[in-house]
Amino acid sequence: MSEVTSALLAGAIVLALALHFAWLARRSRNRVLAALAADAAGIRAVIADAADVSDGTAGVITWEGSWNGQRVQLRTIVDTLATRKLPARWLSVSITEKVAVPATFDMMMRPGSPTTFSNFDHLQHTLPKAPGFPLEAVLRTDRRGTRFPQGVIAEHLEPFSEGRAKELLITPNGVRIVWLLAEAERARYGVFRQAAFGDTQIDPALIERLLTSLSALRDAINKNERQAA
Repeated sequence: MSEVTSALLAGAIVLALALHFAWLARRSRNRVLAALAADAAGIRAVIADAADVSDGTAGVITWEGSWNGQRVQLRTIVDTLATRKLPARWLSVSITEKVAVPATFDMMMRPGSPTTFSNFDHLQHTLPKAPGFPLEAVLRTDRRGTRFPQGVIAEHLEPFSEGRAKELLITPNGVRIVWLLAEAERARYGVFRQAAFGDTQIDPALIERLLTSLSALRDAINKNERQAA
């Protein structure tokens, strides 16, 4: 084989590889866009006026809108912290309306490592648990000596019975549940270090369920405060 033929063959191989990688990148972008469109459709099935207000943070998509007359926020977060065995995709569902609590109340399930979606690790004061809270839950607050209506809160923890709800956050400005949507595909992450989550989509029924639970919790806390006043 002549040097010219060898050079032409090498050039053809390089071109073929470049075209293949470009096709893979385009297919990946198309999948991302299709997944985002599917998520938006699922969210707007419950929150008709949901708007994408993402700020460009890598791995985080944020929607805001209204549900049953209340301001709400939904956020998907891809957590790739090295302390996790596998990357995770979380769904954060919030009602951003006033709540009658004097400080931050944060319940985290199995808080074994830092997270990208919560300030739980920065809360310095651990609370004793009243009856009715999950055994694996840890309660913290940002203000020592603060009392919360734990009996009321414990009556609204049904989403935490399945093992996928990770955090319940209650602040004077709103309530939030963080839910595990999916963990990355083990084989692909182990070989390529890519956080791929398959065909996981946001189920409108899940959104409705979590918002309903949060709304009932917020109403119960506010009603308890009015009765105590």
